[in-house]
Amino acid sequence: MFSTVQVKRIRGHLHRLLSIDFQGSLGSVSSKGTLYNEDSNASSEVVTWAGNVSSHASEPRKKNLFLQSLYQEEQGAPLMNDFSKVHYHPQSLYEVNGLWMDAQEFDNYGIGQDVFMENLRGEEICDRLRFFIEECDHVQVFSPLAVDFLESVVDEYTNTPVLLYAVRGPSSHMNLSSRKQKVVRDLHDAVSFSRLSSFCKLIVPIGLPFLSRSKASTFLNIKDESPYHCSAVYAVALHSTSLPFRMEALGPTADSSDVCGAVDVNGIVQMLAGQSRHNMVAILDVAMPSPSLTGRQNEQSLPANLHTLTSEVAEDMDDLQAVESMIVHGAIGSGGCTASVSDVKNAIHGAYGSETSRPMFCHLSAARCPLPIPLPFPSIFGNLVGQHGELLASPILGSASRGSLDVHSIPMAARMRSSSAILPFLENRLGNFRKFGIERGCPRTELLRSWGFGKDEVEDIGETLSKMVRTVNPQSEISSDSDSN
Repeated sequence: MFSTVQVKRIRGHLHRLLSIDFQGSLGSVSSKGTLYNEDSNASSEVVTWAGNVSSHASEPRKKNLFLQSLYQEEQGAPLMNDFSKVHYHPQSLYEVNGLWMDAQEFDNYGIGQDVFMENLRGEEICDRLRFFIEECDHVQVFSPLAVDFLESVVDEYTNTPVLLYAVRGPSSHMNLSSRKQKVVRDLHDAVSFSRLSSFCKLIVPIGLPFLSRSKASTFLNIKDESPYHCSAVYAVALHSTSLPFRMEALGPTADSSDVCGAVDVNGIVQMLAGQSRHNMVAILDVAMPSPSLTGRQNEQSLPANLHTLTSEVAEDMDDLQAVESMIVHGAIGSGGCTASVSDVKNAIHGAYGSETSRPMFCHLSAARCPLPIPLPFPSIFGNLVGQHGELLASPILGSASRGSLDVHSIPMAARMRSSSAILPFLENRLGNFRKFGIERGCPRTELLRSWGFGKDEVEDIGETLSKMVRTVNPQSEISSDSDSN
């Protein structure tokens, strides 16, 4: 999982995007009912600040000076406060005091558990959550949460379906200097994933070991060692996937040229995890920016340009029971203009109609509003990305990276899918748990005891992981009996 500082970065990126969207041109998209119901004055101030800077962007000297300051922030800012321009609600952040350790040391289940339990921190964090829930008419939680915190949420709000995004930064894969550290990290991953999944209805693992080398970064210029860069990409993905939760639901006879496909968290959970397979682990794919709907003949369709942000996923795996929820907003149509909702529907239906393998069901949400790029956003766009996120035929000379002064908005597409392609991810966690935690004579049995897990709890963790594997692969020979040896 991300450290506290890195989660603040994701929260900051996401809040900036949501603030500008809610005050901007989405129109029928509403912020009402989201957990992050920030102070409206702060949101307005962010938008006003961005507008004031943009109004002077035509002055070359001021523009260059501001651009230089942004680049300096990206290069040398070790902390979120060095580059965050957001005014946060005082109840929205919780600082863990008294810890003298690197963020990577939280890749140890016992350390995170102790931090939550010490000095009434758990109760204080839950009080922060209650403060916002009292202001909401519909609870939607879309943030990575610690196991004990999530357990308290489920106990207190029993009828609320929980959708959990489990986010991991690339740095957790880069700082393993010994085999012992890797073993502890792998065991921590398996235990955390099993425990977290026990308290939610749908879990979406996010985070690639090397984001910069992935297909999802084809048109981006990412530095894996920079949490500023990586958290921006993941924040954009979270914003897009949560867009249907914030749309105004239309009546059965109503029609809109601006939005379609509103659905709440419970609807997404039932759609992806409530089908006959009951797979509760979803894959997150993204196209950032998404290609034009009327691309050249040799270009792939929009669904084919969606690439995973979930690690250890099988590629090109056919699955006749796959179920998807796709979100497209700000798509570019003919003549470089924003495509209508009906154009998006026709393009997606046409793309899947021409494929031999397609999902059993695909729910489409669409909005005409593109993703606005706020000024503090990192300069991660490559030189093939135009001012409005259009993909150019030839690169722009002069800079390999482009920021918010060059790219004002981008079209976005994201997809959550329930597919057997998640099988390698699940098998690796089950395999690591069996190898390092429960096999006879394995070296880390004592580590599990130090984390507070007795024999029964260890068996429950193994059975939870085994059940997930069997759900997406009924032919699997792995059984609960083998886990309890």
